[in-house]
Amino acid sequence: MAPVQVRGEVLSIRRVGDYHALTLVAPGIAEHARPGHFVALAVGGEDTSMLLRRAFSIYRVQERGVYGGTVEIVFAVHGRGTAWLARCRPHDPVDVVGPLGRPFALPREAVTATLVGGGYGAAPLFSLAEQLRRRDCRVDFVLGAATESRLFGALEAKRMSTQVAITTEDGSLGERGRVTDVLPAMMARSGAEVVYACGPMGMLRAVTEIATAYGAHSQCAVEESMACGVGVCMSCVLPVVGDDGRTRMVRSCVEGPVFNGERVRWDAIGTVPPDTVGAPDDAAGGGHRP
Repeated sequence: MAPVQVRGEVLSIRRVGDYHALTLVAPGIAEHARPGHFVALAVGGEDTSMLLRRAFSIYRVQERGVYGGTVEIVFAVHGRGTAWLARCRPHDPVDVVGPLGRPFALPREAVTATLVGGGYGAAPLFSLAEQLRRRDCRVDFVLGAATESRLFGALEAKRMSTQVAITTEDGSLGERGRVTDVLPAMMARSGAEVVYACGPMGMLRAVTEIATAYGAHSQCAVEESMACGVGVCMSCVLPVVGDDGRTRMVRSCVEGPVFNGERVRWDAIGTVPPDTVGAPDDAAGGGHRP
């Protein structure tokens, strides 16, 4: 279904560690959202100078409720736009466009799946886990962050998975280190056939390499800045190899944000590789930065 634009309304906002969880009444969006979809919110109010929307992965949806369908997002305050969102209160209006993007692909048969999340990037993995369990898939979680306060969903993951590994870079919870330090052992124990990941780009690259080494398919929800969210501005392009073996610059907001991890040219993010279809002549010798 095509995305829609609705005048949403804040139902609730709460703190979750270093993050904010915002629930919006958004009829017409909640009913059609799938794990991996995102929404683009107008920020700053009607008289703001902040013209660009902010894109957020969908954490949870409720298709029906007292006030209509709801969408929940999780975010950290990074700038004026997210600071404005953090100040919102129940009944405040927020203009919402969604559901946007390409969601995670679900297996047709039961598989063993490992879900890897970094920080609040883990948010869309929980609705995905529910969908996988409905298909009789085994679900394991690996969650990581810099500190305990920046982890998201650790208790929820324990309730809905066969095994969970938690890492923090400072050792404040779980094992000291990063998700990629514990992922190989987790996959070896479970015999994982598919890895779903969402988090920083460096993490996604490393997770893809580990999944490939263990013969598992990988799906990665990338974190690229999306100025429009609908494929017009071309600010979120990245190099991806197509079915024909050729590299093209594709839009994260339309062709993604979920990509086959093995197809993304992780080493060339932020550039136009010289072998890209339509690359300028001056890209020869290392890649052109758009």
